[in-house]
Amino acid sequence: MTNNIFPAERVNLVTEYYFSRKLKEIAILNKAGANIISLGIGGPDMPPPSSAVDAAVATLRRSDSHSYQMTIGTPDLRNAFSQWYTRYYGVTIDSPDSQILPLIGSKEGVFAISMAFLNPGDGVLIPNPGYPTYTSASRLAGADIHYYCLDENNQWQPDFDALEAFPLEKIKIMWVNYPHMPTGAPAKAETFRRLIEFGKRHGILIVNDNPYSFILNNNPSSILQTPGAFDTAIELNSLSKCLNMAGWRVGMLISNPKFVNYVLRVKSNIDSGQPLAIINGAVAALQSKPEWYESLNAEYSRRKSVAATIMKALGCYCTHEQQGLFLWGRIPDAAHDSESFADRVLEKAHVFIVPGTVFGSAGKRYVRLSLCEPVNILEQALQRIQSCL
Repeated sequence: MTNNIFPAERVNLVTEYYFSRKLKEIAILNKAGANIISLGIGGPDMPPPSSAVDAAVATLRRSDSHSYQMTIGTPDLRNAFSQWYTRYYGVTIDSPDSQILPLIGSKEGVFAISMAFLNPGDGVLIPNPGYPTYTSASRLAGADIHYYCLDENNQWQPDFDALEAFPLEKIKIMWVNYPHMPTGAPAKAETFRRLIEFGKRHGILIVNDNPYSFILNNNPSSILQTPGAFDTAIELNSLSKCLNMAGWRVGMLISNPKFVNYVLRVKSNIDSGQPLAIINGAVAALQSKPEWYESLNAEYSRRKSVAATIMKALGCYCTHEQQGLFLWGRIPDAAHDSESFADRVLEKAHVFIVPGTVFGSAGKRYVRLSLCEPVNILEQALQRIQSCL
């Protein structure tokens, strides 16, 4: 009966998200008794601050807390985001009401920004390797995609000389992501400075996707620390990683009032805001003291140590200064490519690791391990690999 009903052409521009597909495969294997250890997804396994849970539960119990909320959230939430940026990033936001837009996770922001700024045929600069959603959002907006390669020999920072060779008169947005996922490359003030200068000179919107700045890093940084950044940049941030609130879907967008308003026009036509319980829980979480982040990073440091041993057991090379929820490693020279390498680890050791090709062609010789499993599970994965490979 549906043979004559077809989807829009844009549906054919994207495929189901890799991790959505792969987790279904793993579920089938587990149902058959495989007991796969998954080191794939960067979804924190630890709970959020208890203050966030308490605030959310208390709000849910109120009879007046179950109606629609404004797309722009509450003043308390916007002020909490602003104070968080001042406290931890040293960034002053003059008007939280007009410069901050709460998001249902920063992934929503990637799509909303793309819809707000891109016309069909506009160019977009996307890092390779990089977050696949930048590509899918750009394709759905009808944009022309230009991948700029990041290289281990350049510490995974942009090659600004190479950027000048792109058709910059057509480029509308440049996506950046520091600390970088998947490579874990730290943010550098000099990179941010050059990005802002590059964006201003060519009339390109620079968007920094910044959810990993607290993880394995005692000095969080923001592109908005750079002089002039508010004129040509947007920063996305999220509570998913640093406050263990991935399932709560709380993110934010920060820029100048004009850019924020452009995105709000799109967002306000898509959703009806977050539940008040989620909002109040986020406000409480944002007030967490430095000890929260110190404790979180102590645990991730322990996990990173085991993950580094896993990389060594696999014959992979990885650097030690990586930040974020993952460890990125170069596969042995004798290995054919990262996909066959990861498939062999899954088949032989029943451990799921992510091939770097998921993040672009520049990831062909790399694999990624998630730190979102406790030390004892990581140690089990290590034992399997040591005994099976």
